[in-house]
Amino acid sequence: MFTEYAEYLIHRQWMHHALELAKIAGDAGEVPVGAVIIDSTGSLLAEGENRKERDKDPTAHAEVIALRAAAKSLQSWRLHQCTLYVTLEPCPMCAGAIVQARLGTLVYGVDDTKTGAIRTVINIPASPASNHRLQVVGGILESACRQQLQGWFATKRRQRN
Repeated sequence: MFTEYAEYLIHRQWMHHALELAKIAGDAGEVPVGAVIIDSTGSLLAEGENRKERDKDPTAHAEVIALRAAAKSLQSWRLHQCTLYVTLEPCPMCAGAIVQARLGTLVYGVDDTKTGAIRTVINIPASPASNHRLQVVGGILESACRQQLQGWFATKRRQRN
């Protein structure tokens, strides 16, 4: 019981960090998604925030940026000892990158009912086409992640009208 609660607190701590990165992205005009990767010792290894607009790069999702930075830091594309925290359920591209990276654990905040590719719309990690299985934990700081995204999109709609 204590171990589960301690793990939950750790998940919350890192998701708070990812939310801070998402805010930076949102303030810069990006969809507010943030990602953090920790190593097997629980230390920060890499982080990322959405940068599609700023970098003019369709692959510049928070998860991909964090995965690239973690692989560079470890000098290995195999991230099986790592945990990725991301505020929004990954899309198909990011889910594929997570599988390719052999990530150990994925922790995300809120389901993506339009493009979620971990559990909501499709499940790429559990697909027969996937050659890697990973632990998935969803719903960490779900309300805060949802509110951040909904608030950002509401503001964008108001600015257009």
